[in-house]
Amino acid sequence: MKTTNFFAVDLGATSGRTILGMIKSGSIELREINRFPNKIIEANGHFYWDFLGLYQSILEGLKIIADEGIQIESVGIDTWGVDFVCFDKNGEILGNPYSYRDPHTDDAQPKFFTKISRDQVYQTTGIQFMNFNSLFQLSAMKEHNSAILPVADKILFMPDALSYMLTGKMVTEYTIASTSQMLDAKAKGFDNVLLKALGLTEENFGKFVFPGEVIGELSESVQKQTGLGAVPVIAVAGHDTGSAVAAVPAQGKNFAYLSSGTWSLMGIETNQPIITDESFLQNFTNEGGVEGTIRFLKNICGMWLLERCRLEWGTNSEENSYGQLIADAKETDGFISFINPDAPDFANPVSMVKAIQNFCEKTSQVIPRTKAEITRCIFESLAFRYKEVLDSLKSFADFPIDSLHVIGGGSKNVMLNQFTANALGIPVYAGPMEATAIGNIMVQAKTNGLYADIQSMRNSIRESVDLVVFEPEHREDWEANYYRYLTRTK
Repeated sequence: MKTTNFFAVDLGATSGRTILGMIKSGSIELREINRFPNKIIEANGHFYWDFLGLYQSILEGLKIIADEGIQIESVGIDTWGVDFVCFDKNGEILGNPYSYRDPHTDDAQPKFFTKISRDQVYQTTGIQFMNFNSLFQLSAMKEHNSAILPVADKILFMPDALSYMLTGKMVTEYTIASTSQMLDAKAKGFDNVLLKALGLTEENFGKFVFPGEVIGELSESVQKQTGLGAVPVIAVAGHDTGSAVAAVPAQGKNFAYLSSGTWSLMGIETNQPIITDESFLQNFTNEGGVEGTIRFLKNICGMWLLERCRLEWGTNSEENSYGQLIADAKETDGFISFINPDAPDFANPVSMVKAIQNFCEKTSQVIPRTKAEITRCIFESLAFRYKEVLDSLKSFADFPIDSLHVIGGGSKNVMLNQFTANALGIPVYAGPMEATAIGNIMVQAKTNGLYADIQSMRNSIRESVDLVVFEPEHREDWEANYYRYLTRTK
């Protein structure tokens, strides 16, 4: 049976990698080709991405493929959201792009809302408000008299900019553009009122495309540098979360997903955006997905809490390894104290340990002292926070949610997954860990004719990965203590 190969570029906010996806008889295997850092560069008070460095690393991955004589059917690129690159009328780069962590957007929201109200922006876009959204980045550039913006002919989001470097073709892919807060969520295209407020038009962006469309072929320059032929580059779900959700191995529609890692994204998949006064108040977002779906979701703090504690305790010590901390937490008493993982106290404290202890003290709870107590407090609190958000999702969904799929690195956290099942009262399916890369590759495979639709993709993924199922346990204890969590953390 023939093996069909696909090349995925998966770029996160701290590192990137290229991956070979091999599909044979409907089963998928992954092989990492090269991994590289994605460093934020600070210069003259601003924070930038090394765009050309990322491009060079992608070329290096493609060259390895060529040197090994591997035939790939296509290339697909996914990245983090919101950031973009400006190009002049000759297609030349107008400087390294700002990172979303750049402080130039600190006061951008209130200034923009003097032009268009906050309520109107949400009613149009359905996107939660964050200072670094592309809308506010561009508004800040205009407000600060950027020398780049007036001469920018095209503005390309990060995966689209890299695809342009490979093909010479400029596009705007739907899922990555949906993170910008510049799209009409219902029309699935740019909103001209918002663009006008920025002094822009649709002509300032590439041709609008959806996941599965062919962008172009590797340019002659790239072919010469890598040794590959005219390989097609496919517009996958350019936003990494969009690719990850495409890889949820669900059967049917009645599920919620949790993309679990340093941060958590919990949501449901819908056919239409959910834009109501209540979704606005609860700060839910509507981002684009594969096959025109909407990812209705909420950002939640995740393993950031324990990662920061481990930095204080010392990550090089075996006693502070995840495995040992979890083993010790299992042996300590449960339901002693809780935190609200999304409280401002935990955004970026000098000491996460002290922030947790101070939160428990000011809410008149027992103060966790040991590493085991703190770890248990974090995990139980996350599980209860997931239940809180899931209960909100149930009120918005027009279908029953009968299971939760945990994807990403957190799918390997056995203790947290079991706690989550206990708190939610529904089965939790854990896996795949490599959901983003798999979703990227599956969209390419669908374009290549290997799959008919997203459900056939998911069925294949389900058969290719080892899912771990966590059934709810000790429901009475978890139900009783959930109300303690709510009263103590609000």
